[in-house]
Amino acid sequence: MNFQTQDLTQQVASAAREFALTHIAPHVMRWDEQQFFPKQTMQELGKLGLMGILVPEEFGGAGLSYFEYKAAIEEIAKVCGSIGLSVAAHNSLCTGHILSFGNDQQKKKWLPLLASGQWIGAWGLTEANTGSDAGNMQCTATKNQEGNWVLNGTKTWITHGISGDLAVVLCRTGEPRAKNNATAFIVPRDTAGLSAGKKENKLGMRASETAELIFDNCVIPDSHRLGEVGEGFKQAMKILDGGRISIAALSLGIAKGAYEAAKKYAQERQQFDKPIAQFQGIAFKLADMATEIEAADLLIQQACFKKEQHLPMTQEAAMAKYYASEVAVRVATDAVQIFGGYGYTKDFPVEKFYRDAKLCTIGEGTSEIQKLVIAREALR
Repeated sequence: MNFQTQDLTQQVASAAREFALTHIAPHVMRWDEQQFFPKQTMQELGKLGLMGILVPEEFGGAGLSYFEYKAAIEEIAKVCGSIGLSVAAHNSLCTGHILSFGNDQQKKKWLPLLASGQWIGAWGLTEANTGSDAGNMQCTATKNQEGNWVLNGTKTWITHGISGDLAVVLCRTGEPRAKNNATAFIVPRDTAGLSAGKKENKLGMRASETAELIFDNCVIPDSHRLGEVGEGFKQAMKILDGGRISIAALSLGIAKGAYEAAKKYAQERQQFDKPIAQFQGIAFKLADMATEIEAADLLIQQACFKKEQHLPMTQEAAMAKYYASEVAVRVATDAVQIFGGYGYTKDFPVEKFYRDAKLCTIGEGTSEIQKLVIAREALR
């Protein structure tokens, strides 16, 4: 990263931080308690350029790099993991898929709406019985006599499954687990036959909406197909490589938020006539937290660098996502411990960091899947 890029990254981080503290922080616990997805806040983030960070300016985006993207997600997640997750899913998955695999006509039609935040994006790969086994998806797309595609099935765990204005969906167009058996489609919310199903009642990330997408003889034109028939699964794997950087950044932000809260509390909380930060048991926790956060940060920066250089980065993205998400859980756990009984209450922020962090080890590929990816790449 050169100094010019670093300066731009710091500017984006500063803008994201200011927005989060002003427009998100005052509402965090209310949104969490009510499981309220603040769509208007997401649209305001769009006006700031943070809903199309990676989208070129010609398509209405900010035209920035993965370094700025990482910085924005991180700063938002330091205040609220839920909003950080929604921004990540919108940018990396839905918008990113159209940006990476859409033709010029598709990009011109859909990207300006998404990059501006006017439309919120969703992305559908997971199904109830095909989490890590995505190649065995049951949601199908078949061509009718008019040459249109008819979608049938249900996608689960979809971020913005209810409020999203547009979804990129992976459907089976071949036999289960066969090679080249899936295709990606753009499905606007007003498409007949598309509806939202069950909204999940989650442990954490409660202000980031997660719900089913149901397709009942949902007809879309062939012009909504992304790439060639059968390329969908390959596309999804490439999208998830970039998406893992965003979840790593999300994890890092949560870890930093928890660490900063714990450090501040440890310097203020008095026991035996001195701050508890002066006790070795607490000081060593803070030392471990700081070290692991720094290591996670460097792994993410390495993945960002390779992504920006258009170099193979499957292993680096998996390492960053795996390590950063596990660090977020450990740091949040230790933060609650440092707060003691107060950390178990909703009067302090660490209990929410604790609940939000766990999703990072599951979403966009579990820690176990990341280990498989890392091992496979290492043994090539």
